[in-house]
Amino acid sequence: MAQFQLDESKFTCSICLDLLKEPVTIPCGHSYCMSCIESHWNVEDFKTIYSCPECRHTFQPRPALRKNTVLAGLVEDLKRTGGQEAPHSDRSAGPGDVACDFCTGRKLKAIKSCLQCLVSYCELHLQPHYESLTFQKHKLVEASPNIQENICSLHNSTKEIFCRSDQELICYHSSVENHQGHNTISAVMERTSKQEELRLNRKLIQESIQNREAEIKLLKIEVEAINTSADGADRDSQKAFNHFLQLLKIRISEVQQTIRSSQQTEVSRAEKVQKKLQQEITDLRKKDLEMEKLLNTEDNNQILLNFPLLSSINTSTDLPNIKSRPLTYFEKLTAAVFEVTQKLHDVLKQEWTKISQSEVDVLLTHENEDALNSMICSTVSSYSKKHSTSPSAQPSSKSPDDRLPFAINPPRKGTLPLHATPVYLSPHEPKTTTDFLQYSCQITLDPNTMNKSLTLSGENRRVTREKKKQRLFNHAERFADQFQVLSRESLTGRCYWEVEWNGMVSVAVSYNNINRKGQGSGFGENDKSWALYCHNNKFIHNSMYTVLTSSPSSRVGVYLDYKAGILCFYSVAETRTLLHRVETKFAHPLHAGLCVSSGAAEILHLL
Repeated sequence: MAQFQLDESKFTCSICLDLLKEPVTIPCGHSYCMSCIESHWNVEDFKTIYSCPECRHTFQPRPALRKNTVLAGLVEDLKRTGGQEAPHSDRSAGPGDVACDFCTGRKLKAIKSCLQCLVSYCELHLQPHYESLTFQKHKLVEASPNIQENICSLHNSTKEIFCRSDQELICYHSSVENHQGHNTISAVMERTSKQEELRLNRKLIQESIQNREAEIKLLKIEVEAINTSADGADRDSQKAFNHFLQLLKIRISEVQQTIRSSQQTEVSRAEKVQKKLQQEITDLRKKDLEMEKLLNTEDNNQILLNFPLLSSINTSTDLPNIKSRPLTYFEKLTAAVFEVTQKLHDVLKQEWTKISQSEVDVLLTHENEDALNSMICSTVSSYSKKHSTSPSAQPSSKSPDDRLPFAINPPRKGTLPLHATPVYLSPHEPKTTTDFLQYSCQITLDPNTMNKSLTLSGENRRVTREKKKQRLFNHAERFADQFQVLSRESLTGRCYWEVEWNGMVSVAVSYNNINRKGQGSGFGENDKSWALYCHNNKFIHNSMYTVLTSSPSSRVGVYLDYKAGILCFYSVAETRTLLHRVETKFAHPLHAGLCVSSGAAEILHLL
């Protein structure tokens, strides 16, 4: 006999949404659990009119309930056949959900709240609001746990009026009793007005979002252009330096060849002369022996016969004057090479100071490379012509450019120079120790700028004032009248360093083109330097003094944001105290500076 599959939904109570328990059928024909329908009707006792939860059919008086044995048997059969869990189990109200006020037993999640009924309904219990004409005028909103807040606690009536004076929802009775003379309006009209205002504000927000998204797109394009330009500049600069290093290798090889060729020529000449002299010595010794024999003989005929042959002495007249020749042969070449390296150092240093943070360019341009190439070439060629006779030592007939393995290419078309579209951000100044340390830089002092009354130590970080002047060679970069020294490194980014000091010390930053001697060459006495006088609590720039409000500790911190034009001096102890802040526009790369009239100062190694 065929087995029929029972539909579990047909035996589900529409109130508790579980399988019927003690099923009863009410006069309209719908079936419920006995406990569920009794609970529902208990709520309606005060009206003495009872209704069906599904069809809303009313009964009066309260119908008597009897267990439907046929349904009860079917339910038991369904349970024995392994019926599945009641439907809608996945829509039970969970934490944070609004529960259906109509469900008994297990509560389902409410999807709508009725402003007239002031009740929240699940999908099943909401159906009468859609199907029955009685509920067509009811206002449904998204399920809200605060639906009861729409009821006035004093008058138990709906709040349908908004008092603009007190900015609160009220019921009609409250408007008459407590809000007379107030500016009141329908809650619906006020809500509509507020929503219109929100629409305008939302439109403004959306426009702002669109504007910022457009700016972000432009910034992305700009960042991409900066990255492309930076990559190109890095690649081109590396190629330029590699070309220059290749040129130096060629010149070094030529100098070595010139030295070895000259060495071979001079040694060969000396060995030739030495061989000739050795032969003459041998001949002379032979004649000396023959003369000795004649001196010891008494044979008149032998002496008179051989005397004419031995009396004449033939020696070379073209022998070099050995005593007049120098003891060293390559001093001039050594001096020439040293001169070239010194000029090269000066050129690189001067050119590098011209490069600013916003205008990064290839250091060696065609003109500089040609000048250095010609300088090396002319020095080597000049020495070769004067001091070499060997054909192998003659300089090559090729031009300097022909010797280069590659050509230094000009900037490619279509690439964006780094200085064409600068992006000037305004980052916040550092506040914590971690913030400062991320900008710490390694600074060393340049001995060529140091006054002769100073000495450097500690990897050229510490400078000390001495009583006597040192014997140092005169250098164009050296401070002559002030006890000052500049850093070897130029500063063009965001930098932070600390100085530990004692005695009479000033901590400064300065352009490299500050005067090295004469009046106005001291740090702060001109428009090219900014100095903190640690020993007398003053800041000075362009001979204008500012008295500090607090005294510096034995350690002073300096923060520089070159691009933003910010220079700050801090007293560093357990915390940092700002001593002085400068806002300006720097025109050239800066160098750290120290002036030590007495005592010592040291740039600390922070990392």
